[in-house]
This record gives sequence, C-alpha cells and structure tokens, in this order.
Amino acid sequence: MDILDAVKFDDRGLVSAIVQDIESNDVLMLAFMNRETFAETLEKGVMVYFSRSRRKRWFKGETSGHIQKVREVYIDCDGDSLLFKVEQTGAACHENYFSCFFRRYDGNEWRIVRTKIKK
Repeated sequence: MDILDAVKFDDRGLVSAIVQDIESNDVLMLAFMNRETFAETLEKGVMVYFSRSRRKRWFKGETSGHIQKVREVYIDCDGDSLLFKVEQTGAACHENYFSCFFRRYDGNEWRIVRTKIKK
C-alpha cells in the first residue's frame, strides 16, 4: 500500500498534522495538509502544509527561515491524523514563540508561559 493511500483525507481533502519537537517533545503546532503537500513533505524532508485561510500550499519557513526538518512520521489508528516529529529551526509560531501553545489557562485567564525567540 502506498503511504499516501493509508491517509484518510476529509471531505475537503485535508488531514490534521500535529507537529512535535524531536528533542523536547513539545507540541509545536497543528496544521493541515492535502495529498500534494503531504507527498512534498515526504519527498523533501521538510514540512509543507496547506493553508485553509489562504487556500494554498504553505512551506513552513519560506519567509521566516524557521524550517521544520522531518525526523519521524506517525499515523493514528484511524488514519485521519498525522504526527510529525521535527527538528525546529527558530520559532514554530508566527508570533515568534517556539511553540504555538505558549498560553496556559490558569482558572481565570490565559497566561503566557513561554518567552519569545529573539530574532
């Protein structure tokens, strides 16, 4: 079976891509891929997504230089989610945090619990 055929893309042709840092195991981000960007990711060894808001291919780090090198790829038991362990260069978050998950709910409000990466 072709690895692409094992993935169950949704009715929009997308699959969730969870991205985790290979060293720290921090969850960096959640994004989406279509068949073409998943194939390109596997071919090039760097993360390529499909932007739902812009409706186009999105190479992570194309403008920022914050590239995600693929180290491991997993698929969940249902085949409808992918997990990538990556070597992150710079920030994963567009707000310049290492992870997009930099805020934690403390019972009353969201608090920033990480520091920004210096440019």
